[in-house]
Amino acid sequence: MLGDDPSRTLRLRTLATALAAAMFGGSRGADTLPGMTAELFPPDRLARAQVATAAAGLDALLVTPGADLRYLTGYDALPLERLTCLVLPASGPATLVVPTLERPRAVESPAGRLGIEVIGWGETEDPFALSAGRLRDALGGGTVAAVGVADRMWAAHALRFADSLPGVRQRAAGTVLRELRMRKTPAEIQALRDAAAIIDAVHEQIQTWSMVGRREDEVGRDIADAILSGGNSAVNFVIVGSGPNGASPHHDTGPRVIEAGDAIVFDIGGTTPEGYCSDITRTYVVGHAPEGFAQMYAVLQAAQDASCAAVEPGVSCEDVDRAARDVITDAGFGEYFIHRTGHGIGLEEHEEPYIVAGNAEAVEPGFAFSIEPGIYLPGRYGARIEDIVVCTEDGVERLNHVDRGLVTLAG
Repeated sequence: MLGDDPSRTLRLRTLATALAAAMFGGSRGADTLPGMTAELFPPDRLARAQVATAAAGLDALLVTPGADLRYLTGYDALPLERLTCLVLPASGPATLVVPTLERPRAVESPAGRLGIEVIGWGETEDPFALSAGRLRDALGGGTVAAVGVADRMWAAHALRFADSLPGVRQRAAGTVLRELRMRKTPAEIQALRDAAAIIDAVHEQIQTWSMVGRREDEVGRDIADAILSGGNSAVNFVIVGSGPNGASPHHDTGPRVIEAGDAIVFDIGGTTPEGYCSDITRTYVVGHAPEGFAQMYAVLQAAQDASCAAVEPGVSCEDVDRAARDVITDAGFGEYFIHRTGHGIGLEEHEEPYIVAGNAEAVEPGFAFSIEPGIYLPGRYGARIEDIVVCTEDGVERLNHVDRGLVTLAG
């Protein structure tokens, strides 16, 4: 997937949460699934984050619900107006401050097995003052000069922390955690393989479905059901862009009725109970390809292959982008490739690194990201091919294995 569409994500995740509640016995019951292993959330991760915090010149990280909190503790906390915050000093003991009514979930999560003190706060207490006090205690009462606040922290919470820690500079915690999160561990790579296998199976189902006469949104609902029944705990997004709608990279789904001769872009993804995301795009034709489409698709497939082949340790992110872009541009479609080639993936659908012109960062073993060039002809059709790949010590591993050729669906 190319970027965020909050309205689509919210609609689908509302459905997914309800279904997950039925599957797991609670809206976030996946926190206690056996897959939440020590390998995915190792105890030394907090220590490494503390070393990085000190190296960045920060006294602490204040991490609220989101991927950073789950990465550090394994706790998939609910983002609420009530504060949940990991207080992680550059040295000293960490504290997880949670609403009292959420404390049982926090203790049952992997965070409860990491030696983190979990402190509940009542409805009449000030959790920001409590968190600030715990930070000062962890630092031995010393001066707090600068803290990193979670990138996804609500602005209202960041302002409350500014009041509770007057004169303390705030920086984005992501500048510290990005270096850790980009380099996936073997356990994380296996989690991404598992996520890819689940979403590949959904595409294999799609290839068996009849399409003519069905609305995009009907097909999209079936895909969402398949994403969940296949083993995911959430549907992250479903794009079904048929005919001219395929030329809009973030079309979503709509009332258009699919016709014979349509090309259809299917971009889908989910989240596993362990919290790791999938993202795959394939473009199929119904009955037969529209005029000129097969030739354009051949260029796109060559571009995606070239970009994947360019991945190896030391190559820059922008060079991986350029490998796809040059093939498309040389074939005369350059102006119709209107987005970056890829994005990182892990506990978030979109995270660093970004495979885009201007990003000179070198790819390293353990980096996981999408390669998804696309060509979009307004008013006619579009196409995109996307795989998640991992940089290895000597090259690249593709995690998705669904046929990348021009597949024809039955009417």
